[in-house]
Amino acid sequence: MIFNSLSGRFLLLTTVFVVLAEVLILVPALAGFRLDYLLLRLERAQIASLALLAAEDVIPADLERELLANAGVFNVVLRRDEMRELVLSSPIPSEIVATYDLRESGPVTLVRNAMAELLRTENAVIRVMGEPVRDAGLLIEVTTETAPLRAAMLEYGLRVLTLSAVISVLTAVLLFFAVRKLMVLPIKRVVAHMTSYAQAPEDSRRIITPGNGVRELREAEEALHAMQSQLTAALRQKERLAQLGSAVAKVSHDLRNILSTATLFADRLEGSADPMVVRAAPKLVGSLARAVNLCETTLAFGRAEEPPPTLTRVPLRRLVDDVIDGEALSGGGENGVVRLENAVSPAFQVRADAEQLHRVLTNLVRNARQAIEATGRPGRIEIAAHEDDATWSIRVRDDGPGLPQKARDNLFTAFQGGARKGGTGLGLVIAAELVRGHGGRLELGETGASGTTFVICLPRAEGTISAAAQ
Repeated sequence: MIFNSLSGRFLLLTTVFVVLAEVLILVPALAGFRLDYLLLRLERAQIASLALLAAEDVIPADLERELLANAGVFNVVLRRDEMRELVLSSPIPSEIVATYDLRESGPVTLVRNAMAELLRTENAVIRVMGEPVRDAGLLIEVTTETAPLRAAMLEYGLRVLTLSAVISVLTAVLLFFAVRKLMVLPIKRVVAHMTSYAQAPEDSRRIITPGNGVRELREAEEALHAMQSQLTAALRQKERLAQLGSAVAKVSHDLRNILSTATLFADRLEGSADPMVVRAAPKLVGSLARAVNLCETTLAFGRAEEPPPTLTRVPLRRLVDDVIDGEALSGGGENGVVRLENAVSPAFQVRADAEQLHRVLTNLVRNARQAIEATGRPGRIEIAAHEDDATWSIRVRDDGPGLPQKARDNLFTAFQGGARKGGTGLGLVIAAELVRGHGGRLELGETGASGTTFVICLPRAEGTISAAAQ
């Protein structure tokens, strides 16, 4: 149905408002028409009375009736020189129901009297008084009937309403086509773009190109363009992440089997007579065990999310020593470029998942070491800890170059928060997720030319940990 559309409703509203405006105009127009009608009757009556005065004698009765009939009145009273004189007269069919003095009628009075004439259905006799034209006297007064006046007003009102209806229809049709061209069709084009984009949001060719001349519609198109561009980029990234996740899951599956075999051989190294091998074997076995566990959790992450932490009392200094030894074997701390320092008290303990906290610290230390090595200058990484009544705080501080602005803006966003060329930013994302699983938070303490500090905050209250980890 046409009135269910925007242009159809606009057509209907335009027609209604135009007709309403014409009705509001019609009421004073009818009052003006009535005034002109009565003034014309007074003018004709004055002409008839002047004809009688010019004759200077009594005119025949039939001529008097003819003059009154032509004037449309029953009698005429003309006042000249303070004398009231009945000039022309004929029998009045009924008593006078109202008297109207046109000399004292304002706009409101004229409108009220006109509406009263329209509502009076029976024929009645009224008295009308006014000023003679061309200063031909002081007052002219006539009596006339209302039926002809009402009929003339109805005919005039019908003509005005008919003309108004034609004007309103033409105006509404013109506005209908104008609104359809300027608003409805551009809106339909936007809807068509949205429908086409919804069918294949990954296709960048279907992103709308703003080009409308109407400011509001162009702003809507620009907002839609920005939203579609962001959504397309997000969908492409999610698709790449899904493909990457599938590939990582496959690699992790096979790598787990390889590492399991390597763990069996590493166990035999503990029986070696070489002191260096005996010393390194436990660390090698521990590293392989963590690698196997990482592969298993990676496979689990591909299916759901990181497993909840198994909370135990963890001696933090020993855990930090393992992290530092692992980084030393990876190249950090042996060549003098990066010095790793463990400033944690030997008695300091936290309640955490040892494997997950090891991964968090490894990621933070490795990021710091790589940032320092990229400068080509020596540097230092310090791991310290302190506690208060509510929180254990572990600080990883380096004296590297600090984080660039882009890395700060996307610090915990995968594939966007990398601080070095080729970096993915996954280390911080994984670390933050693991800390959140403990009910804590990973924060950027400070960063700048003097270095960067990350702070791991773990809650001491068991209830807080349980609630936040759920």
